[in-house]
Amino acid sequence: MTTAIVWFRNDLRLHDNPSLRAALSEHDTVVPVYLWTPAEEQPWAPGAASRWWLHHSLEQLGAELERRGGKLHIRHGQSAAALLVDLCAETGASAVYAQRCYEPMLAKQEQSAAAKLNGVGARLQLAEGQTLLPLRASTKADGSPFRVFTPFWRNFMKEYIPSPPLPAPIRITMPQRVSTNYIADLGLLPRIAWDGGLRETWQPGASSALRALDRFATERIERYGKVRDLPAVVGTSRLSPHLRFGEISPRQIAWRLWQGLQAKDISAGAHETYFRQLVWREFAFSVLHHFPQTTDRPFNSRFNDFPWPMDRDDWFTSWRRGRTGFPIVDAGMRELWHTGWMHNRVRMIVASFLTKHCGISWLAGARWFWDTLVDADLANNSMGWQWSAGCGVDAAPYFRIFNPLRQGERFDPKGEYIRRWVPELRDAPIQAIHDPQRGRSKGLFDATYPEPILDLDERRQHALAVYRETRHHPAPRHV
Repeated sequence: MTTAIVWFRNDLRLHDNPSLRAALSEHDTVVPVYLWTPAEEQPWAPGAASRWWLHHSLEQLGAELERRGGKLHIRHGQSAAALLVDLCAETGASAVYAQRCYEPMLAKQEQSAAAKLNGVGARLQLAEGQTLLPLRASTKADGSPFRVFTPFWRNFMKEYIPSPPLPAPIRITMPQRVSTNYIADLGLLPRIAWDGGLRETWQPGASSALRALDRFATERIERYGKVRDLPAVVGTSRLSPHLRFGEISPRQIAWRLWQGLQAKDISAGAHETYFRQLVWREFAFSVLHHFPQTTDRPFNSRFNDFPWPMDRDDWFTSWRRGRTGFPIVDAGMRELWHTGWMHNRVRMIVASFLTKHCGISWLAGARWFWDTLVDADLANNSMGWQWSAGCGVDAAPYFRIFNPLRQGERFDPKGEYIRRWVPELRDAPIQAIHDPQRGRSKGLFDATYPEPILDLDERRQHALAVYRETRHHPAPRHV
């Protein structure tokens, strides 16, 4: 009788889980395990909002396993490799099955685990599942990575063939008497109950992810292209945190939408508009895989010594708290704090404001998002912030500086989103919301709403001058 360990990572689901499927087909018994080793993920160990989601997602996964005769075993320590070696010795397992992860810290974790397991006569078997295509299939003909999305998209569409997801197992057979810890032992939940908004907004777990996908595919996808930039409208899929933790696979999403396309329940235009977003996610993972330094350093080396000011803690604090005096920025930051999520259009607005108007480093913003987002994904978070700052791959041009007032006027024309998240402005007329100076001068604003922390025109001109100078500097040579 042979035993295998199934090491759950960013694939907290039973449906469409190639690692679990392979272990069950090749061995008599399996030991499902989740390893909590945050020290190995530094400096990007899961933030507070992610830990909240992880706790509840692990509970859901454990319940699903128990319904099939299994049990989720929890171990924590400094090294995943050491924990796996100990678990092999305890259970007699000859193999460990896991999903390949493309985050640089997790890739190093895999290398260490493979070496340590090989030393005790066990093997690490990695399966693809984090992306629609293995990243080796998303490179140029010469094997080099793409640096621009459009050619990446064209190449992807040549390689990609829709395929059905794997079913969940009916029964899981486990060996007897395997020691474990409890999920609560990991200390993932906050000690001070700041998570009420997260509990009101989200239901972690694979079953919730599948329901969200079905709602989007049947009720919202046809309007997605028209309303996805309107933060007051629930027009996006809201699948990002489920994808982040692997409660749903990109293949499950792609197959569900492809089936709708074949049945003519989803139009070709609506399908492509959303599918491009899934492929953009693939592009972000490709960039992270080929350029792992971009988690902490700009992709464009001209920005290595960019003069981000270090003495504007007051602006950064106002930005974090949603008290900048610019309504749509403040609405977005308050939505983030309350729900652990922010509409993507607003993410771009608040990121542009922080980096280009405030002149504060994209890395400071990325770290704040990392701690507060339930969908904090290292590939997309790093790429998104560098795109907004103008220092990343396929980045926004240096002269693209979003005016937060005009952005609010364009994408929240009736002020519904702003009024929801900035109650001080709930009774203000729409003209005042999109022209705060006028609102203040005429006494139309609640007196508790803050004055603007900066002058938009002045800071825009400053940013243009600094960016223009950086743009014309030669890139540093690496020897």
